[in-house]
Amino acid sequence: MNKPLTAPLPASLLQTLAHYDTPTICNAMEIVAPERRLIGYTRKQMLCPFPDLPPIVGYARTATIRSVMQSRLPPAYRSKALIEYYEYVGTGFGPRIMVIQDIDGSDIGYGAFWGEVNSNVHKALGCLGVVTDGSIRDVPQWAPGFQALAGSIGPSHGWVHAECFGGQVRVAGMTVRSDDLIHADRHGAIVIPTEIADKLPAAAELCGRREQPILEIARSADFSLEKLTAALKRSAEIH
Repeated sequence: MNKPLTAPLPASLLQTLAHYDTPTICNAMEIVAPERRLIGYTRKQMLCPFPDLPPIVGYARTATIRSVMQSRLPPAYRSKALIEYYEYVGTGFGPRIMVIQDIDGSDIGYGAFWGEVNSNVHKALGCLGVVTDGSIRDVPQWAPGFQALAGSIGPSHGWVHAECFGGQVRVAGMTVRSDDLIHADRHGAIVIPTEIADKLPAAAELCGRREQPILEIARSADFSLEKLTAALKRSAEIH
């Protein structure tokens, strides 16, 4: 389990981590925290309507949603609950990334919580994007620069509402708690334990150096199995 975050990491570190794509961060994690090789990242394919956006790095804001049944709260309490949700989204360490679990079971994605309005509202509240196994809509009207990884795209929001927020959620196989550090791009998302975050840039650079001899021979016009074998040996000797 990741240690609870008591203070934000340096903004410069988050900016450095955002220079790498999420697969590279996963590679670096295999060096720094090999025990997490099978956990902590999305393991199901997700839709990304904005694949050209750069990676995002931020602290998780978590919630669960439903859309196939109407909220049981009276109208006045629904409005109050929505404001409390937005207050939660807009506070805490930043920047932030929403991680939203759809708990409608076999009807997951029935209604979209995310569209033109919520993408713009959450962007204004300091969020960089959303990772959800639910659906999204209004793609052409989406907040500019606000990244999205979603389970599906659909036309309606049904009875969608936030059921609860601030707790542990599980999205596409990735378990996330509020304030977890998230790295995400078009490939998926991963939880970065904050206590090892500062070790990842050096590990990412090491991964790149180890790949270079292999890539050079693989892209060479005079590729051969013998040269590949030698390149693999050189790669393994890089530390």
